[in-house]
Amino acid sequence: MTTQQIPDNVRTQAQAWLSDTYDAQTRQQVQQMLDADDPAELIDSFYQILEFGTGGLRGIMGAGTNRMNIYTVGAATQGLSNYLKKVFAGQPVKVAIGHDCRNNSRLFAEKSADIFSANDIQVYLFDALRPTPELSFAIRYLGCQSGIIITASHNPKEYNGYKAYWSDGSQIVAPHDKNIINEVQKVRPQDIRFAGNPALIKSIGQDIDDAFLDKVKTVSLAPDLVRRYKDLKIVYTPIHGTGVRLVPDALKAFGFENVIHVPEQDVVSGDFPTVVSPNPEEPAAMKMATAKGADVDADVVMASDPDADRIGVAARNSNGEYVIFNGHQTALLFIYYIVTRLKERNALTGNEFIVKTIVTTEKIAEIARRNSIDCYDVYTGFKYIAEVVRELEGKKRYIGGGEESFGFMPADFVRDKDAVSSCALMGEITAWAKDRGQSLWDLLHDIYLEYGFSKEKMKYVVRPGKTGAEEIKQMMVNFRTNPPKMLGGSRLAVVKDYLIRTEKNLLTGATKPTPQEGAADVLQFFTEEGVKISVRPSGTEPKIKFYFEVPAPMRSRADFATADAAAGKKIDDIMQELDL
Repeated sequence: MTTQQIPDNVRTQAQAWLSDTYDAQTRQQVQQMLDADDPAELIDSFYQILEFGTGGLRGIMGAGTNRMNIYTVGAATQGLSNYLKKVFAGQPVKVAIGHDCRNNSRLFAEKSADIFSANDIQVYLFDALRPTPELSFAIRYLGCQSGIIITASHNPKEYNGYKAYWSDGSQIVAPHDKNIINEVQKVRPQDIRFAGNPALIKSIGQDIDDAFLDKVKTVSLAPDLVRRYKDLKIVYTPIHGTGVRLVPDALKAFGFENVIHVPEQDVVSGDFPTVVSPNPEEPAAMKMATAKGADVDADVVMASDPDADRIGVAARNSNGEYVIFNGHQTALLFIYYIVTRLKERNALTGNEFIVKTIVTTEKIAEIARRNSIDCYDVYTGFKYIAEVVRELEGKKRYIGGGEESFGFMPADFVRDKDAVSSCALMGEITAWAKDRGQSLWDLLHDIYLEYGFSKEKMKYVVRPGKTGAEEIKQMMVNFRTNPPKMLGGSRLAVVKDYLIRTEKNLLTGATKPTPQEGAADVLQFFTEEGVKISVRPSGTEPKIKFYFEVPAPMRSRADFATADAAAGKKIDDIMQELDL
C-alpha cells in the first residue's frame, strides 16, 4: 500500500495535528505515521473522531482523532464543562475526578482537573487511584453536579476511557447524555482551556475512603455471623488495579481477619504484567488467585477488575476444584441471600424492588416474583439500573441489582456496579453458607432446586476497525429481516426488538410494546421450551455479543451434571445453527 491510498479526510485530519495547537511529542508521532510505508496505523488513528457516546469515551491510547489522548479527553472535558455551565447557570458547580491504574490515567485526570478549573468549576481530585464505585459515592457525598473517572474498566492495557457521571452518582442518561455529546462535538482543539486554576482544585483521599467504608459496613445483613467466622479464608486479587486500595479494608470493616493476598497482583500497574487481559470474566485472569486458593484451602476466591466495579467469584465444586461462577450465578447468589436474609429477619414489607438487565438470567425475576418483590428489566449498563433507583427513590426500597457481566450493586449509596461492597457481602454469603454446612457451590444448587436450573453462556464475535463495524451492523440487519424459525429443536415463539421497541408473539401474531424507555440495538429470541437468546453489538468494544440461557430439569443435587450437560449441548447446537 502506498501513501496515495491514504483517504483524503485522513490525510487532512493528520496534517491538522502538525500545527502548533498540538504539543511537540504528538506532532512527532503524527509525522512518523504520515511517513510510514504502511499507512494502516495512520488510517485507524484518524479515519474518525473518537465518539463521545452515551457511556463516554473508550479507545486505544495514542495520537490521533480516533485515539485516547489529552486532546480527545480535553474536548470531552471542555464540552462537559460547557454543558454544566449552561444547566447550572448562576450556580457554583462542583465535580469529582477519579482514575484507575492505567497508563496515562493520572495524566488524563490532572488535565481534566485543569480544564474544569479553567472554566471556574470547583474540582475534587482524588490523590491517587480509586475504585469507580468510590467516585460515584464521592459525587453524592460532596454534593457535586457531575464527575468523571478515567478508566477503561477491564479492557486490555492499550485502552483507556472516560466515564461521565451526574449529580446522583450515576452515569449520564437522557436527556443529559445527548446534550453533552452535542456540546463535545462543538469543541474545537483551540477551544480547550488547558491552563488550570490551582485554587479551584482540591485533593481528596482518606476522608472519602473513611466515609465510603462506613457506608459499606451498612450492607452487612449478618454482622454477628461474620464475627463467628472472622477467620474465614478469603483469597482476593485486585488484578493490579484499584481494588487494592479498598477491598481488603472493606472485608476487614465487615469483620473478616483472614484476607489472603496474591502479592504479584497487588502490584499496581497499567501493564497488567501477570495477565493477558485483566478481566475476571476470563478464567486466565483469576488463575493465580484460584491457585493461591488451592494452596491455602480458601473458602472463597474473589477478584475485581482494574477499576473495581466488577467482581469475580470462585469456590470449590463437588470434586474439590475451584470453579469461577459466571455473572448470572454470582448475581443469583447475591439476590437469593439478600431476599432470604430479609425474610428471616421479617424485613420484607412488600415495597422492595430488584433491577436486572434484559440479558441477565430470568431466575432473578423468578425469585422476585415468588417473594412478591418488583423486578425491573433494563437495558445493558448500570446507568439504567441507577435510573430506576433514582425514579423510585423515596417510593420503594432498593435491595439489589445486577448484570451478567460480573456487576452487582448491593446498596444505593453507590449508583454504579460496586465490587468493593460486593466483595464484602460475598464474604458474608460464604460465611452464611458455611454456617449451614455448605459451600457456595452447594448454595447455588439450593437455588437451582428451589427456583429451577438454567445454564448461561456468552459468545462474542470480534470484528475490529471500520470494516468490522460495518460487518456487525449487517449481522444485526440479517437477524432482523430473517430471524431463525427454529432454535435448538424448538420453535421460535417470541421476538423482542428493542430498536423498534416491539415484542411479537410468532405463535399468535400478537404484538405489544416493550416496557423499556428509549431504543437499543438489541434482539431477543425466546423459544417454546424457554430458551432465551439475546444479540447485541457492544457499545464500547468492536464486538457483537450473543447471550444464551437454556433451562433443563434438575430435581435433585444428583441431577446437576446431567442438567448442565444437556443445556450445554443445546447451547452448542444453537451456536452451530447460528454459525458462531
